[in-house]
Amino acid sequence: MVVQPIEGPFAEIARVIQRVEAALLTTVDRDGRFHTRPLQTLGIESDRSLWFFTAAESEKAHELLHDVRLSLAYADRRSGSYVAIAGTGRILHDPAKARLLWTMEQRAYYPRGADDERLALLCVRVERAECWIAPGKSVHLLAAIAARISGTPATIVGRHFSVP
Repeated sequence: MVVQPIEGPFAEIARVIQRVEAALLTTVDRDGRFHTRPLQTLGIESDRSLWFFTAAESEKAHELLHDVRLSLAYADRRSGSYVAIAGTGRILHDPAKARLLWTMEQRAYYPRGADDERLALLCVRVERAECWIAPGKSVHLLAAIAARISGTPATIVGRHFSVP
């Protein structure tokens, strides 16, 4: 994954994305229904752009021509880190950028490499991101004990923050 140096509040979100790599991308189809599928994150840039490959004639490419709104979800259960992103997407052809993001495993989908005519880039501009970082099981156990004793449920165990 190609990652530019990132500063500020988005840096922690970028670190979670790097660990997870695969996102669940949700777009809106022509009938106004949600359509979700997995997608590998190939790049993260300091301007809060995320990069993916997609087939130029894929459903997601056609859906984004009609409605640019999308969401991405990342979950890393091992570290207890979760990210939800709301943003917009655009499909473009940029062979130089494709070569920069290229990984050998992509050849399974694009046998001709980064110059494959079917290959398009999906650039997601992050408009809002939320992150939840949960501590280990022992902290959850302590929160459960405290809730049981006090009768007051925990609100959030761990940290939650948003980046507008």
